[in-house]
Amino acid sequence: MHFCPQSDCAYRGWLKLGNLRANGHPNGGPWRQFYCTSCKGYFLETHGTLFHGKQAAVERIVRVLACLAEGLGIRATSRVFEVDANTVLQWLVEAAEQLRAFAAYFLCELHLEQLQLDEVYAVLRAFKAGAISDKEAIKRLERSPCWVWTAMDPASKLLVVVDIGSRTLAMAQRVVHQVTEVVAPGCVPLFLTDGLKDYATALLTHYGYWRQPERRQDKGPMPKPRWMPLPALRYAQVVKSYRRRRIVGVKHRVVFGSWLAIEQVLATCGWTINTAFVERLNLDIRQRVAAIGRRVNTVCQGEAGLRDQLTLFQVYHNFVFPHASLRQACAEPMATAGRGSAKRWRPCTPAMAAGLTDHVWSLKEVLLYRVPPWPQPQVR
Repeated sequence: MHFCPQSDCAYRGWLKLGNLRANGHPNGGPWRQFYCTSCKGYFLETHGTLFHGKQAAVERIVRVLACLAEGLGIRATSRVFEVDANTVLQWLVEAAEQLRAFAAYFLCELHLEQLQLDEVYAVLRAFKAGAISDKEAIKRLERSPCWVWTAMDPASKLLVVVDIGSRTLAMAQRVVHQVTEVVAPGCVPLFLTDGLKDYATALLTHYGYWRQPERRQDKGPMPKPRWMPLPALRYAQVVKSYRRRRIVGVKHRVVFGSWLAIEQVLATCGWTINTAFVERLNLDIRQRVAAIGRRVNTVCQGEAGLRDQLTLFQVYHNFVFPHASLRQACAEPMATAGRGSAKRWRPCTPAMAAGLTDHVWSLKEVLLYRVPPWPQPQVR
């Protein structure tokens, strides 16, 4: 998975064309050097990754980022590994930039049957508890620009989209637009959300068309055109009623499509209309993203830091962390190295369940992956 990075090379950015040769380890260093037979240039295998030019040990950087991905705060991680907090933050920023390209390269042209969308608020430093009154805090949270929006596939547990923004129609449009960019052309999954009305408008905008109603009278103005949903669009809501911060009722509402069409999609998995999977994902986010945990002192100063932590969580959740509910039975029991019982289950990640990869990635493998500048044929 290496390519020539030289801008004047005819093979720049292309994989598996036979133009690269290994050229040893310069000055006895840990990284190999590659030689391009086309442009006669040299480059290290870490070029374009987080480890390029770093003096710190690779294992130390990986473990620091793994602690951040598991929910440890930046200052706590710096104390554990005896690294300056600003250094940890700089590693996180550089890793997040690389992981965004990694996620964009793999999460594309997805064939999904259904999607669950939800949003969860995140408190930044300006809204720290105790700084203002409870009434004012509630008002600020309602219009806070720090809501984490998520879209996931409940079948494979794949986190498709994660973004930050205000709880407005514009943000709902932005999230749905990101969904349309990652799904395959012509694929219209079943959408399940909570009772937020902005989702219906956003979905109708992206999966709808203008229709001119027929004229009912001979005289008078022509009726105005209407925006109608596509026949393939299916969308249902789970509307919850609260009283004194407790759920007292749950209603299911079909907005687009029919009950029968929605039940046919859910019946293949034995499910009903629900948003339980994305709500369980929200719990994982609060546990593994230190900045949005409840009653913590690790809140971020702004959106940029929170966005970096969420990018790390998305890649770690999809490619690195195996999910127990996705494990696959082995054809034959596999013997272990020790005296323990034979392995009967194969670990599986959401990316494996979605068909994006065939193995569980390590965080080091992800950080060493050089993302090509454009899609490559037959690289997976």
